[in-house]
Amino acid sequence: MMQLLDTMAREPGPMSLKNLSQSTALHPSTAHRILAVMVGSHLAERVEPGSYRLGIRLLELGNLVKARINVRHEALPYMRELQRQIAETVNLSVRQDDEVVYVERTTSNQTMMRVVQVDGARAPLHITAVGKVFLAADNAEAVNAYVKRNGLKAYTANTLTSDTALIKELAEIAKRGFAYDNEEAEKGVCCIGAGIYNDDGKLVAGLSVSAPSDRLDRAWAAQVKATAEKISRAMGYQ
Repeated sequence: MMQLLDTMAREPGPMSLKNLSQSTALHPSTAHRILAVMVGSHLAERVEPGSYRLGIRLLELGNLVKARINVRHEALPYMRELQRQIAETVNLSVRQDDEVVYVERTTSNQTMMRVVQVDGARAPLHITAVGKVFLAADNAEAVNAYVKRNGLKAYTANTLTSDTALIKELAEIAKRGFAYDNEEAEKGVCCIGAGIYNDDGKLVAGLSVSAPSDRLDRAWAAQVKATAEKISRAMGYQ
């Protein structure tokens, strides 16, 4: 597949199956089979019978990678400062489809119990503070579609499993600009999250603080929100 992608990337216009096969040394039937998968995934586009070019999905993936690289670079100094202020774990996460993906963290130095989110770890949107920030930015149709696709699976006794309760909380999150995870993903662990926006005003990431429930101070919400706003301004958000 990468041979075909690289070959199409070098050409400004569509390429025929014959030219793609010759350029990649793939048998025409093999190239055609791979291209069919690529078209189905929107990595390639069939322009006309027998001709192909790169698909729109590559632009979406490229923008996602760009956003992750930029936001990590801009966020890390602010994350470290917030971690020094509250002495708890600070996380940076992005949305990928119906999940949040943790891409960076600064870890608490507490000698007692500490919460550590592993980079690359994933979680459903409705059980995390940042995930709910992303859902709160969606319109009602998109939220209903999320619920229909995934259901609202319970991970703890506190997980929101009613669409009515979730929608009510999302409205509150949209008003105040931050969200709580009240032991909804993991028993004994709470979280406060706020959104990070880029220069286009798009919600591209979320900043959160995780701590054992007996240590989390809800007053930290103001600091989390203020830090997320600083990162947003560093990203060019006005």
